[in-house]
Amino acid sequence: MKTRQPVSLTEDEIAAVRSWVVHEDAHLIAFNKPSGLSSQGGRIQAHTLDDLLWAFARSNGKRPELVHRLDRDTSGVILAAKTKPAAGFFGKAMQMRKFQKTYLALVAEAPEPKSGRITSALRREEIGRESYMRVVAFDAPGAQGAASSYRTLASSQDGAVVELSPETGRMHQLRVHMASIGRPLVGDVRYGGALTFAGRAAPRLMLHATKLSFPHPDGGRVTVEAPEPQDFAALRAAAGL
Repeated sequence: MKTRQPVSLTEDEIAAVRSWVVHEDAHLIAFNKPSGLSSQGGRIQAHTLDDLLWAFARSNGKRPELVHRLDRDTSGVILAAKTKPAAGFFGKAMQMRKFQKTYLALVAEAPEPKSGRITSALRREEIGRESYMRVVAFDAPGAQGAASSYRTLASSQDGAVVELSPETGRMHQLRVHMASIGRPLVGDVRYGGALTFAGRAAPRLMLHATKLSFPHPDGGRVTVEAPEPQDFAALRAAAGL
């Protein structure tokens, strides 16, 4: 594991990160990350989830390492490896696409058709200090192949809740793919999402990583689920979903 300077955490921060644990065993810790918390270092001078992992440091100074990331405004299940062998195992499994990720999102209108697969290529572009993804032709310079599946779980006159599964791991992939079919995610300022839903203000990007299924170092597969946060559940209920 990388040796870094320990971060000094308050008792409240330690209590918070411990309260987000949804699964733990000898190899890993899974968290239900709140929206608004960066996974790893960004420009915002505040503690990231990566910093908060010092709450789980062992007596030898080693601490868990994140296996993957979630966007700052996305809530939900995120994994940290507790040992170097576990980090290597999960890294390989991720490269071989053995992780199955399932997200929930709110959209202003149900997609047509109700379910489908999006395979538009994406390219990263820098605008000022911000990075965006754009849908581009497959043969465009810098194009990256990407695939996402979606299905509508429930819809009403106010909108719909959809289940999203990325088959590849491009930045902002689900957000850009859904925007590309005219169904940007509610609260997604960057990609044209509605800022109100069912007559209420959308407090953030309404995207939640609800389930993660992956191979385990001890054999077999493990599925970890993260319950919907209050803000997501409230908007969903307001729309009768």
